[in-house]
Amino acid sequence: MGPYLNFYADRSKLAEYTVGEILRWGGDFGKSDEGKGKTVVLDYSAPNIAKPFGIGHLRSTIIGNSLYKIHAALGYKCVGINYIGDWGTQFGKLIAAYQHWGDEALLQQDPINHLYELYVRFHREAEADPGLEAEGRGWFKKLEDGDSYATELWQRFRDISLAEFKRVYARLGVEFDCWHGESFYNKMLDETIAAVDALGLLEQSQGAWIVNLEEEGMPPCLLRKQDGATLYATRDLTAAIYRHDTWGFAKALYVVGVDQTLYFRQLFAVLKKMGKPWVENCQHIPFGMIRFNGGKMSTRQGSLVFLDDVLTEAIDLATEIIAEKNPDLPNKEEVARQVGVGALIFGDLSNDRIKDIDFDWDQVMDFSGETAPYIQYAHARICSILRKAPLEPGFNLSLLEGEYENALVSVLSKFPEAIERAGATCKPSFVARYLIDVAKEFSRFYHQCPVLNAPPAVRAARLALIDATRQVLANGLSLLGIEAPEEM
Repeated sequence: MGPYLNFYADRSKLAEYTVGEILRWGGDFGKSDEGKGKTVVLDYSAPNIAKPFGIGHLRSTIIGNSLYKIHAALGYKCVGINYIGDWGTQFGKLIAAYQHWGDEALLQQDPINHLYELYVRFHREAEADPGLEAEGRGWFKKLEDGDSYATELWQRFRDISLAEFKRVYARLGVEFDCWHGESFYNKMLDETIAAVDALGLLEQSQGAWIVNLEEEGMPPCLLRKQDGATLYATRDLTAAIYRHDTWGFAKALYVVGVDQTLYFRQLFAVLKKMGKPWVENCQHIPFGMIRFNGGKMSTRQGSLVFLDDVLTEAIDLATEIIAEKNPDLPNKEEVARQVGVGALIFGDLSNDRIKDIDFDWDQVMDFSGETAPYIQYAHARICSILRKAPLEPGFNLSLLEGEYENALVSVLSKFPEAIERAGATCKPSFVARYLIDVAKEFSRFYHQCPVLNAPPAVRAARLALIDATRQVLANGLSLLGIEAPEEM
């Protein structure tokens, strides 16, 4: 047609091939061997110990978890690292605060909240008594020097925090392969600084040690303070080198907020100056802020929104909706958890990660909107049909010739492409938006094409088509870290 060359698919052949492949591969449909023999290291979540798990770490956690699953589906060996914030001056401050106002009974009864209250109080008291800041720095120096009392207290705070974090991660369905926090690299820091120095990159500035990045158009990268204490950059350089030496990664992804963009540019610039060619495979995966609108959220502590509270709120809202729509549903509590947590995750991942999110409970819990409950409901509806009429052998897929059948087949065929795009761009939103398209096409098909009341041969073909749709919905939700209930 003029300057264009048009191609037409044989619709019945496309239906035979697509549905046949989905039913053949099942839970593996959409996967590829693109990354075979290659390793991806993903650094995500990374909350600070001795503080409640705040909503600020939600995005990193679920974006990183989804990217892990997407890369695994592309054939990569994945290593998920929770780079816990368990080192730095703030822990000296916490030890100082515990010395002044700590309460052993409260620490045993409600450890995380007590530690957080101590930390908040330290900063409040330090405004009136600047000497507290010096005291906090002194305790951290003792910690770095291996003081037994400081180390014992720090270890206790760390153990308490990790137990709490793991409880929250279990609610989200998130796991990690490695829990190396910043403290893990302490014994390697001198070696890193010596390596930087040996290359002639280390300069002294006002008593501190830096790497000058003026030629790169960036502020200097500070590696050691005047008092000899190390910084984030020292530990991150060491961690990057350790990770490459240990796993020989083809990609190293840092899922950290957009506000740290300059920091990662500095970090990668220092690695480049150190002659590490693999730094080209290191990538900062930035994301925007998340804000809660008009919410009923209990913050408990000033401006900090607890992730645990958000999860409880999501599950409570799902419970209310299920009680209204399907009060006789078996396993109501389990389904409410799947729907509530799924809605929370999808409300984030369906947006381009770089954008800020204005989170609205009514929107993310809408069973008829572009939400996880909408997709989960489509999956549950198909399961319901298949319980009444299980898949029949010997179906003829070439009978799937109608407009709505073809539209559904067409969108199902694009699942592998959605996974590839999500992996190439590190944007799970490509999978999330794709699942909305599948659920919408299924809804159109369901309202226009009878399944159970169709003639026997057509009925068998349509049962195969909806079973394939169910499989793609389940596979796609799984890549986002969301469960697919069979009843809702």
